[in-house]
Amino acid sequence: MKNIFLFIRQYFTFLSFLLLQVLSIVLLTTSSKTHETFFGSIANEVTGKINSKFTNLRSYFTLQETNRLLVKENARLRNELPKNILVVDSLRIVVKDSTVKDTLGRSRKYIFLPAKVIGNSYTLQNNYIMLERGALQGIKKGMSVISQAGIVGVVVETSDNISKVMSLLHRNSKVSAMLKKDNSAGSIEWDGENPSYLILKNVSKSAKIIKGDSVVTSTYSSNFPSNLFIGTVSAINSDPSSNFYTLKVKTATNFFTVQYVNVIENIRYAEQLQLENSGKNQ
Repeated sequence: MKNIFLFIRQYFTFLSFLLLQVLSIVLLTTSSKTHETFFGSIANEVTGKINSKFTNLRSYFTLQETNRLLVKENARLRNELPKNILVVDSLRIVVKDSTVKDTLGRSRKYIFLPAKVIGNSYTLQNNYIMLERGALQGIKKGMSVISQAGIVGVVVETSDNISKVMSLLHRNSKVSAMLKKDNSAGSIEWDGENPSYLILKNVSKSAKIIKGDSVVTSTYSSNFPSNLFIGTVSAINSDPSSNFYTLKVKTATNFFTVQYVNVIENIRYAEQLQLENSGKNQ
């Protein structure tokens, strides 16, 4: 309290000046419509700027919740896409499929499940992403994972409430891919170097490729739906001793900042995998 009185005593003249200035402005604005309008507009402008800064600050701290809601909504919309629905040949069905059907009798092939990223590595040779969604929430081994921008990886392990995803940034990761413009197929891998780039191998030299061409998942992938965005061609390497190109692909997904993803279940994945494995055993 003593310090307050000392401060007022030391700056009494200046404080008195400020008080009189405020008082004079108040008296001036109340007695003159012109000055009232002028000072009112200034006050509104200052108040508006303060409110704008406060709103931006509040929006920043609610980004995580906003992203969560957007991922959930995107999953709902993806589940309604026509390309995720199969038309069933009713003349050949004997036992009804337990898969969800719409009013036209079409079976759903892909189901999208939103999940939050709770762990992520991108500096190792073999990188993984951990999701806060597990077996109790419908996640199974072999499901594909995508972000809002592009594909992310494949589920390799699950517990009751957590799942482990082999990222595209893993030396054992291989995804069937193709050039969007002409369906020239190849295999997407990672060379263990730059986390922002993948390698597309075994693309035929008959393909006409230019930098910037889009690379998407192919129709041969059992995990991923076809035509999901992977990235764009940034460099073209041609080996004279080979009939194939090796392409450097800039990833669409930013693995440094990914926070929310969608996990995709292929309803017929187990059936397809069983047939593929049975052929290998013969």
